[in-house]
Amino acid sequence: MSKIIRQKIAVTYDFPVAFTRNALAPDNETLAGIFPPGASGPHRLAVAVDSGVVGAFPGLMRDIEAYFTRHPVARLAAPVLTVPGGERCKADLSAYQAVLDLIFEARLCRQSYLLVVGGGAVLDAAGFAAATAHRGVRLIRMPSTALGQNDAGVGVKNAVNYFGRKNFLGSFAPPFAVVNDFALLDGLPENERRAGLAEAVKIALIKDKVFFDELFAHRAALNAFEQAPFERSIERCAELHLEHIATGGDPFEFGSSRPLDFGHWSAHAMEEATSGALGHGCAVAVGVALDSVYSRLAGLLPEADLTRILAILPDLGFAPWHPALETLDMEASIESFREHLGGRLFLSMLTGIGSRVEINDVDFGLMRRAAAMLRERFS
Repeated sequence: MSKIIRQKIAVTYDFPVAFTRNALAPDNETLAGIFPPGASGPHRLAVAVDSGVVGAFPGLMRDIEAYFTRHPVARLAAPVLTVPGGERCKADLSAYQAVLDLIFEARLCRQSYLLVVGGGAVLDAAGFAAATAHRGVRLIRMPSTALGQNDAGVGVKNAVNYFGRKNFLGSFAPPFAVVNDFALLDGLPENERRAGLAEAVKIALIKDKVFFDELFAHRAALNAFEQAPFERSIERCAELHLEHIATGGDPFEFGSSRPLDFGHWSAHAMEEATSGALGHGCAVAVGVALDSVYSRLAGLLPEADLTRILAILPDLGFAPWHPALETLDMEASIESFREHLGGRLFLSMLTGIGSRVEINDVDFGLMRRAAAMLRERFS
């Protein structure tokens, strides 16, 4: 005879995502305000910073120390750690180990804080360390890239690459808080600022026609990185990602459906095939173009909508085709993506701008035809 007890646990997560400029300015209270007040004295804090951010802002380390001197809500328990930026920090466990060492040496506990300032790759690696040390140190993210601020930095995932596979090791762990400082974007090369626009187009296409229309209307200003429309695109993109996490019904992705990964099956494969030379934003732009053309060829997407999609990507500075697409093993890439989803294949395809449908099978002949059309038009 056997007995089964069905255990159900409901856990509510509540974390702020702040948008500001010059977060480390002495009179900016945004960062200080996220620490809970208490009579027990300053909270223990360790800080890890992306080397690329240090290079762009040489006074950043000094600013961090000065900020917490002026706002004694937290006490730096170890020297600030510099972590190599870019995908290389996720290529092995070295950055993950360095942050673990920092957490150990600073004697952080589950009531302590790790502040990470950097791009999405550094946030991923350091966040994985924070999630696994003591089964969870409180993580404060300060994304320094457009992709970090409007997508990766506001979500609940952390990971490093392993076995040559993107995000093979990772965790779901919501941050304690996110502080998006627009001033950090001023130090980025143009291509890295532009990368966030690919995610903005992606999420607008699957969730918000009004947002897409806004992006389309302001595409020249966005391509020139005019401050108001550019910052607005980051805020709305982040808001839509957060809305999906909160209301999509599967924030930790126990199922296989991942609508926010529209265009990503080929993007991930092309990133791996080029060893990261094709950046995530550019790869997503190609992936979005490919799946949009496929959606049209499959009779799902109106021609007028495809015309607008294939117009906005170049107008925002993206190439909708890349040589890596020509040599892409589509069958193997889809199978890898199916495995990454953890079960049945779900791909989002467009039925219109702002609307989508999920498919479970791919017509590879049609997909190759879509790639050929992009090559013919944009190569």
